[in-house]
Amino acid sequence: MRIPTDAEIRALHERYAPTADAFELVWTHCAIVCEIAEQIMDGGGFDVNKDLVRAGCLLHDIGVYRLYDAAGALDHTNYIKHGLLGHELLRGEGFPEVICRFCSCHTGLTRDDIERQKLPIPVADYLAESAEERLVAYADRFHSKTDPPTFVSAGSYIVWARRFGEHKIAMFQAMREDFGEPDLAALAADRGHAIV
Repeated sequence: MRIPTDAEIRALHERYAPTADAFELVWTHCAIVCEIAEQIMDGGGFDVNKDLVRAGCLLHDIGVYRLYDAAGALDHTNYIKHGLLGHELLRGEGFPEVICRFCSCHTGLTRDDIERQKLPIPVADYLAESAEERLVAYADRFHSKTDPPTFVSAGSYIVWARRFGEHKIAMFQAMREDFGEPDLAALAADRGHAIV
């Protein structure tokens, strides 16, 4: 399987981003998630394909572009669909399933979540399975595209996730045990984003 280069992935973002602001928000977030994952991988001891993790980080939120309207406003109501929209976008571009799954499976949604919350997506489990998928999903938990964007500490993520059930915290803690906790301070200082 050929893994796309950073330049190819950036070009894909540029092609699908409806506005410069949308590109800046989504591309920057994906690049930061990649930096977090690389910091974790640099700690060593992980049997993962680093190039695949990098591509997964840089592509995981590409479906967000499909939620912007003609005026450049983001449809927050349907944001839950961004993973599936990204999966479809990448499939349409001819990417293999192993790469498409970074979009649909980084959200950590279960069949039960979808049914219980009556979410507007097909009922299924959208869970990271491979070590690469799990690392991308985990790194994503530490940065938010809020306005302004922020880094999210493990403690803050746990507080936020608790409203969706203890199983969300258990999934996060399992990934935390496997991958350790990233050092967000240097990344936050470099990017000028606060840590919440």
